Amino acid sequence: MSILIDSDTTFIVQGITGREAVNLTRECLDYGTGAKVVGGVTPGRLGRDVHGVPVFDTVAQAVAHHGGPIYGSVVTVPPAFTKDAVFEAIENGVQLIVIVTERIPRRDVAQMVELASLRGARIIGPNCLGIIVPDVIKMGGIGGPAKNAAQAYTPGPIGVISRSGGMTTEMSSTLSAAGLGQSTAVSIGGDAIIGQSYAELMPLFEADEQTQGIVIYTEPGGRMEAELARWVVENNSRLPIVAFMAGRFMDEMPGMSFGHAGTIVEGKEDTASEKIARLAQAGITVAERIEDIPGMIRERIAERSPA
Repeated sequence: MSILIDSDTTFIVQGITGREAVNLTRECLDYGTGAKVVGGVTPGRLGRDVHGVPVFDTVAQAVAHHGGPIYGSVVTVPPAFTKDAVFEAIENGVQLIVIVTERIPRRDVAQMVELASLRGARIIGPNCLGIIVPDVIKMGGIGGPAKNAAQAYTPGPIGVISRSGGMTTEMSSTLSAAGLGQSTAVSIGGDAIIGQSYAELMPLFEADEQTQGIVIYTEPGGRMEAELARWVVENNSRLPIVAFMAGRFMDEMPGMSFGHAGTIVEGKEDTASEKIARLAQAGITVAERIEDIPGMIRERIAERSPA
């Protein structure tokens, strides 16, 4: 099993004729059992194709050509046009939208997230690399070319959630090298406003029988860790969680931040030390080094397994 996507997932790529989108489309088509990329959208490019994927002017045309609902979309259009593209996808019944684009104005992101909530859709990102179910499907640029993604990601019992796209692959690769594959890995994006937080994805992993534990990568700034800790306690989560907190040095350097917009520390609650303490209180183990993660999550799973 997996969360969000599986071998039957159909999706389009909005902005498909852009240079990066052309490469991304190839990567998705080549990976695993082969993603069902059923169309691409770039206004003014109707009738063209990208790696055999037909290109349309609008999402409505893509849906009509497909002959039924299209589940997902990977949005790669420039930031000034992202909101319009996402609105168009949502209004045409797309349920899962992965936004790769970065530097989107916060007001636009807030409006996109609000509309998705009203329509029962789900946004991953923006400024993310997407979702991967090892050996099955990837939706977005996560893991890079198919051969590289196949090396880093392997099927298994660990769910991975990360604010950093690169760290999603780094942690998954470390797990794979230790013989711990992944059920699903999700790059949620590092912006101040994103479509899905750790806590919002937890119910999906909780309901997935394949998933036996969760690994997250997090950074100073924002309140998502507090939300996660609260969710774990209030819902008595069955899943052990190991977190890697980057940027501990930032506590000693006021004003310092990572490249992610979401890492701006606005108060004491946002600092690395406070976040680590809050996670620990909720029973979430915090690793000091990435290489420690496999051993820690294996121990935590063993502790919860029936004797």
